[in-house]
Amino acid sequence: MARNKRAIPEINAGSMADIAFLLLIFYLVTTTMDTDKGINRKLPPIDELTEEPPPIKERNIFTVLVNSNDQLLVEDEYLEISELRAKAMEFIDNNGDGSCTYCKGYGISTSSDNPVKAVISLQNDRGTSYGMYVKVQNELVAAYEDLREIYAENEYGRSYRSMDPEEDEEIIKEVKNAYQQKISEAEPLNIGG
Repeated sequence: MARNKRAIPEINAGSMADIAFLLLIFYLVTTTMDTDKGINRKLPPIDELTEEPPPIKERNIFTVLVNSNDQLLVEDEYLEISELRAKAMEFIDNNGDGSCTYCKGYGISTSSDNPVKAVISLQNDRGTSYGMYVKVQNELVAAYEDLREIYAENEYGRSYRSMDPEEDEEIIKEVKNAYQQKISEAEPLNIGG
């Protein structure tokens, strides 16, 4: 009996490396990489002639503490994150000394003198979650943005958020000067929980 000596067909693997290389190049070129974005903050320049900062009245400081349980203590009272923006806006726009002509605040003598003198002091616990930290930052920045929006609407009849940075550069500068964003962050501590 004759054996059928059929040759087993082999796959030519000579060009496999070329194909793999082409696929690798294809995926590298067509795939988009997500980039992480941080919190947009502009730090002041380093000043060689460090002067003692002018004293700030206690009433011009809006204190926000976040503990390790992600609870807010704002001006010595517990607050929900949803209430923070309104409370910050009320503090910034207070006009306690009556010098602000565009402020719409209540003029409470125990709150900030005016928006130029108002400072928000934020301090976190070391155990504060990153999510809560970002939420608090967003609410404080949004308070300034909302006040700027109101100011632009009242003074110019236009939306601050829709202004063109090139065309409306002077107006934007004036609006930002009226409500200067002053958020001071202290080093995290173990505030408690």
